Order: sequence, then C-alpha cells, then structure tokens
Amino acid sequence: MALATGPLHGSTRPVRLLLGTGYESVVEQGHWWTPLTSVFLVDNGAELLLALAGAVILLGYAERLMGSGRTIIVFASSAVLGAAGGILLQDIGVAGGELWSRGVSELFALDPFTPIFGTIMAASCYAGPLWRRRIRVFTISAAMVLLLYSGQPSDVYRLIAALVGLGIGALFRPSRIDFTWRRSSHHETRTLLAAVAGVLAVGPLITIFSGARFGLLAPLGLLLTQDVPAATDVVDRCLLGNITRQCVHELTLERIGGPGPVLVSLLPLLTLLVAAFGLARGRRFAAWLAIVVNAGMAVLGAWYYGLLPVSGQPYVWRWHSAHYWEIALVLVVSVLVPLATAIVLAANLRRFPVRGRPGRRRRFALTVVLSFLGLASLYVGAGWLLRDSFRPRVTLIDLVTDVPERFIPVGFLRLERLSFLPTDWISAALYQWVGPVFWIIVIVGAILSLRSGTAGVGRDDQARLREIHTRGGGGSLAFMATWEGNSIWFNRAGDVAIAYRVVNGVAITTTEPIGRAEHGAQAISDFATMCDDHGWIPVFYSLHGSWQATFSRMGWQSMGIGEETVLRPRSWDPTGKKWQDIRSSINRADRAGVRAVWTDHKALGVFHSLQITEISELWVQEKELPELGFTLGGLDELHDPAVRLMLAVDADERVHAVTSWMPSYRDGIVVGWTLDFMRRRPDSMNGVMEFLIARTMQMMSEQPEIEFLSLSAAPLAQTGAQPGAGAGQERAGSLAARMLDFLGRSLEPVYGFRSLLAFKRKFQPEFQPLFMAYPDPVALPAIGIALARAYLPTLSMREALAFARGLG
Repeated sequence: MALATGPLHGSTRPVRLLLGTGYESVVEQGHWWTPLTSVFLVDNGAELLLALAGAVILLGYAERLMGSGRTIIVFASSAVLGAAGGILLQDIGVAGGELWSRGVSELFALDPFTPIFGTIMAASCYAGPLWRRRIRVFTISAAMVLLLYSGQPSDVYRLIAALVGLGIGALFRPSRIDFTWRRSSHHETRTLLAAVAGVLAVGPLITIFSGARFGLLAPLGLLLTQDVPAATDVVDRCLLGNITRQCVHELTLERIGGPGPVLVSLLPLLTLLVAAFGLARGRRFAAWLAIVVNAGMAVLGAWYYGLLPVSGQPYVWRWHSAHYWEIALVLVVSVLVPLATAIVLAANLRRFPVRGRPGRRRRFALTVVLSFLGLASLYVGAGWLLRDSFRPRVTLIDLVTDVPERFIPVGFLRLERLSFLPTDWISAALYQWVGPVFWIIVIVGAILSLRSGTAGVGRDDQARLREIHTRGGGGSLAFMATWEGNSIWFNRAGDVAIAYRVVNGVAITTTEPIGRAEHGAQAISDFATMCDDHGWIPVFYSLHGSWQATFSRMGWQSMGIGEETVLRPRSWDPTGKKWQDIRSSINRADRAGVRAVWTDHKALGVFHSLQITEISELWVQEKELPELGFTLGGLDELHDPAVRLMLAVDADERVHAVTSWMPSYRDGIVVGWTLDFMRRRPDSMNGVMEFLIARTMQMMSEQPEIEFLSLSAAPLAQTGAQPGAGAGQERAGSLAARMLDFLGRSLEPVYGFRSLLAFKRKFQPEFQPLFMAYPDPVALPAIGIALARAYLPTLSMREALAFARGLG
C-alpha cells in the first residue's frame, strides 16, 4: 500500500480523503469503511519502517501466542472499534463545543499502529506472567504518552484499540482469568519503573517531531509552528497591558526564540533519562534524582498555573468560565503527571537498594547548589553591567526576580508576564545560556554519581577486592562480597577485606574476612573498632568453624545460622541405592532430550536470556513475600563475567531450569564453585535441578584443579551439628536460638529453607556448619530486625515490629 500511494511523503490527498478515517470522513462524508482501510496506510517513510517492524515483531509474536485466526479477528476488531470509539467521543465533543474535538475534526488518521496495539494487548492474555505484565505496561504507557504529548485523533484511537484488544483477549482466553495480585521481583519492578520513567521523559520529544500538536502536555509545540516575532514589537505591545491570548502566544514564542531556552526545556528531560538508566540498575541516587526533578516540575506547574492569582500576577485564567475548562484541564494534567511519577517512585524507594558513596552524593548536592548560586550571581552582575542592552532598561530588582526563570523550562512560563528582553548578542547570550549551563552541570554530575561505586566501594576498591579474592582466602562464600549493595573495609596492610552492610545501625558482614588468614584475627578486631567509632553494632555473619576460636578469645557470643553442603568432585561416584534419585533424574532428562549447557551471561543469546528472566518471575510470583537479598543472589548477580551458568535446555531451545555458580580462587586459579541462583519452570520435568547439579559435578570431576563444589547454605536451617564447642556458644533454648528457630519457622512455608536442606541431602554432601558472632546478647532483638531487613529490604516497619514481637 505504501509503494502504491507514496512511500516517502505519505499518501496523496485524494487517497487520504477516500481511505483515511476521522470525524469528518465518517460522520460528515459517510465513509464507513475507513476505520479498516486507514490501518493499511502510512503518513511518511519513517512511519512505514516502524509499521513494518511492528507488524513483523509484534504481530508475529501475537500470532505465535494466539494463532492466526484469533490474530486476524483481533486485528480487524481493534482497528474498527478503536476508531469507532474515538470518533464517537469526537462527535460528542463537537456537539458540546469542546475545544480539542473541534480543533481536530478535519484531520484524517492513517495509522497501522492502532490494530497493532490492540493485537499485542490481546496476545498478552496468552503470554506468561513476565511478558504479560511487560506488554501491558509498555503498551499502555506508550499509548498514554502519545496521547498526552501528541494528541492527534489517531492517538485516541490507538489507546481505545489497546483497551479493546485487552478485552477481546480476555474473552478468547481458554482458561479462567486470574484477578489475583501477582508479586514482581525487585529486578522486574525496577525495569518497569525505569521504562515508564524513560517513556515519560521522552514524551516532550514527541511534541517536537509529531505532525500536529494537540496533546495536553505539548508546551514546546509553538516552537516549530510559527516564526518568532520581533522582540521590540512584542514587548511594546504586551507591556502596555494588552494581555490578550495572542500576546501570550507571541511572548511564549519569544521566550523560546533561541537554542538556549530550548535546551533549558530539553535538558531536564535528559536528566530524567539519566535517572531512568540508574533506576534500572537499582540506584537509590537515581530514584531521588527522578523524584526531585519530577516533584520540582509539579511544584513549578502548580505555582505558575494554579497559584498565579495568589502571587498577584495581573494575568490569570478565568477558571470559573466554561470557555476555559479545556485550558484548566491542560494545566492540571501538566501538574499531575510529574507529581504522580514522583509519588510512585517514592512509594517504591526500597526497590532501589544500591546506595552511592556518601561523599559523592554530598559533592553532587554541593556542586548543584554552588553552580546555581554562581550562575545566578553571574546573571545578575553581568546583567547589571549590560542593563542598557535590555528593553526596557532593567533594574537590579528586575534581574534578581528574573533569576528563577532562567533555569525553568519555558513550558512552565507561558502564563508568566514577560518584563524585559535582550537586544544584542551579548545580553542574549547571558539571558539564554545560564540555564543550559546549569542543567549540563547537573547531568554530568548525575552521570558521575551513578558511575561511582556503591557505598564505600569505588572502582579502585572493587578492583582491590577482586584482586584479594583472586589470590585466595575467604572461603567458598567469599564471592558474595563483590555484589552491589555491600560496603568494603580494608585493613591497613590492604591484604584483608571485609564486606558488610549497615542496617538500622547494625554492621552485618556478608561473609568471613577475605585475604591472608594470618592477618584475619587482627582485621576482625580493627573492623570492630571501626564499627564502634561509627556507633554500629558489628555482627560477623556466615562464618565457618575455623573462626570460632578467634571470637571465643574476644569474648563474643556466637550461634549457628545454617549449614553449608559441600561435594568433592574428585571422589564423586553416583552408584548405589542412595544415588537412585540422581540417576533417575539424569535418565529422565536424556529421554526428554534435555541437555546441560555450561555458559555465562555474556555468551547467552537474547532468547535464552529472556527465558531466564521469565523463569525467575514465575518463581517470585509463587511466593507470598518478596524475594530475598543479602546472601542470596538474583538476576542482577548473573551478569558478572566471573559467574557461570548451567542451563537445562531441550531440543527446541526452551530453558527448563537455570543454576549459577560463583568461583573460589587460590593463586588466581579456580579451585571451587558455589551454587547461588537456582530457578526452574513450574512445568519442567521432575528432577531437573538434580540433573543440573549432577551434570555440574560430572564436569568438575574431569577437572583435577577443582577441589570442591558447594551447594551453598540453606539459611536458617540446620541438621543439628554445631560449629564446635567454645566459649560464648549459644545454648539451645536461648534467646538467640529461639530467634533463629522463629525466623526459620516463619519463613519456611514461603521460602522452604529446610526443604532446600533436605533436597541437598540427596547428594550425600559434607555438612559444614556456619555461625554468626556478635559482641553483646542485649543487642539480639536489634540484630534480628537488621537481619530481617537485610534479607527483606522492602520489609515495612510494621512487619519488622511484628517480627520483633514474635521473638517473645
């Protein structure tokens, strides 16, 4: 159709009149067929390329999910009903004299994306939980942003078609619709929030590049529609009190009559894009940056749009007049959209646990404040020296009161009275460029803050930690120290590192000290001193029995927290009755054509990577509580190049299960692997996890340098063994033991730690007890809450208090 009607510049006017849809086409000319014919035409070559890609990818994916017949039905139905519903709304609006409906009544829509949006929304009903949620969030967000920032009739048709498609998909769905709320993993929640924040940030660009600008949030649309009038004419006419709509229109044009004001409007959006990138990586700094920028936009909108009568400005909208209700709606939406974004991010702040270094955050805040004050002073001082270059001639008070407007996006100043304008290039440069320079400083500072390491961990610290770990020491769990969210402490010699997290004033180590064992005892003492200097309670967590004597000499208390299960590949021999389940799992996988694939995340194809994400989401949704963190890795930890994955893949390249393995080193050589991430599809074959672990053992048995394979520890679950007698060992029935038992029993129905320990018994492992050491039993309630918050960072205060009460 595009080749026949004009692939580069779009269809000709006769074709648009005959086949394009819209209010005038259907209602006034009676072209009832156009809701269907209009979806096979495009406006230009760029839209053609996007439409072809959407048809191949989105419609192809929908057809794989729903089948050809349903896809055709949904495609046609959403095209017709989407346009019909939009035209009906336009008809009602025209009859009622509504401004937007009358303004777009003569436009003809040519839009293949209307049925594409509807079809993919219908297909979401057949997708798995991960892609069902992603499709709906992305599609509705994109449709809403297009409607708000472009506002053409096709944008309305597209949104209605998406809702229609969702309804049709629900009707077609062969199984009962599940209306229960499904929990999302922290990784997926961050991904969705980052995507929505990014889509909202690029929304104003749609205003600039769209063919028409009728959206509620299109303040920059005036820039590309008319020439900028002469500055002196505008000021002379408008400052005489002739504040008409045309005057405000021309003042707005004059405000954006140069690259500087345009950048002031666009650079905050780029700041939000930078924040969206940080949100996807779980950065708390990015969340606060997005909250502050969005909240600032909402406050500015409320002040310049809603509070003008209070501020004493002579030009106000007549809110009580029905003639201006559409304008009032524009202003209200301009405030509510960024405000809602800030509120949603604030409500999910705990989803972003990665904290930047405190010094970096302070430097960023100080840089922003000093930059603002310096540029503001430069504007006032230089403006006073160039006061004769402004029309009318400015006073010092004029320059001071005009300072905020130099840093505010022009869209918020459409109703603000313009006091003066520059008349030469020097004053114009000062007038236009102090704002862009400020926002460039903000963006650069934000990027540097996001690129910095987590709290206490810079790039150099991370490299030092990995170097120490590679040399050896720290045990089988030491690799967890490299995860984001940990702070790192080094001893004076720089050959021992301790990873820890501070939660509610409790410094909990991720594992035992990493590095030279002979310096470990002194490092523990020095670390405890550092914690005392900061007012923290030091707690050493996930320690092996070899460290028990060190803490006994220090007079600390200790308690068992779990048991690590260790296998020896060199002596592995799965024969005998005890190994019957393992052999059956291997045989079952061979019959089903399932193979084990040893790889890393970088080598994964997109198809396998997406399946791993989906498997993780399916696992998380089965839980009544969110996924655990701290010493239990998630999807984010799979991206480390040192981590290896073992996948169960069938002949159709469908991933049934995934495990991840963390390395342990000695003198730069890997001597062991520790199991971390372990997820399977709900419909995968029985014994798929036993199969993966057995294949891993078989592969490691062929590598003589591998000394052990750890199945890691099952937190809060023990066989009854203790880490060894010694002073300070907590007895059964003590408060510490009751706390551990209560936490284990409380979380067992949800996370199955004790069931996991029973599963690992199948491999006939060695059990190596792990313990926790702490200086003062009085602090146990605080330690218990801190541990719960470490494993469950989204735990609310009410849930934490309920946990503390349960210790009694």
